[in-house]
This record gives sequence, structure tokens and C-alpha cells, in this order.
Amino acid sequence: MQQQLRSFMTPNVYTVNETQSVQEAAALMSEHSIGAIPVTNNNGQIVGMVTDRDITLRSTAQGEASETPVSQVMTAQKIVQGTPDMDVHQAAQLMAEQQIRRLPVVENGQIVGMVALGDLAVNSQLGNEAGQALSSISTPSDPQQ
Repeated sequence: MQQQLRSFMTPNVYTVNETQSVQEAAALMSEHSIGAIPVTNNNGQIVGMVTDRDITLRSTAQGEASETPVSQVMTAQKIVQGTPDMDVHQAAQLMAEQQIRRLPVVENGQIVGMVALGDLAVNSQLGNEAGQALSSISTPSDPQQ
């Protein structure tokens, strides 16, 4: 039986615009206890992801000012996305293959949800797949990517 991703996603997703500052993104992460935020353009389409790690390594560690726009520290290449109708097993496999812990869920070009590896792990039927995904994610990736 196919389980759709919409049953596991968090529907209320906090986003930042690509022109907002790193400080604004970090404050939003702190306020809502989240480690990643989708970055959108003025049309609401996802153009990147910014994580607490991105902010630390690409801004703070470089001595960049807090006014740095999110667009300068976000990951913008190859944003892996899911759809609400995607099979949850397929999503777990995609997360493992792409070594990502969070998957934005997009419909009609707009972000409608977010699925974290933890969302999959709490489901007893998906616990094994989440564990396999975590194992794949935790394997060091090619530094050339």
C-alpha cells in the first residue's frame, strides 16, 4: 500500500526570501528550533536551502557581516524536492541517495511542506528505511560536489 508524503510532511514551513539577511534566517531558526529553511524568490518558488551549518561555515566562520544576504550562503544547486503525492518509501530512498536529512515538498512550484528524516523514523513501518537513509547520509560525500 502506497503511503503519500503528504501524510508525513510538516505543512507549515517557515521560509526566507533570498534577499533576507543571514541574521534573519538564523533568528527564525532559533525561534522555531529548526536547522534548515527553504529559500524562496519573490514569486514564492524555492531557489535554495539554508542550514545552520551553511550559516556557520559560509558566513560566521568567514567573518562575514550579519547583513550578508541568504543568497550568498544558501545551497542553490540541485535542490532535491518531493511532491505531496510521492510515495514515502521513494522519498526515503531519495533522501538516502542524495545524502539529505530534510526534503522540501513542492506542488505547483510552491513549497507546501517539509519532511525530515525524523518524521520518517517515528513511523514503525519506515523505521528501517529511515535508519538506512541515515546510514547513507552519514557516509562522507565526495568533497568535489
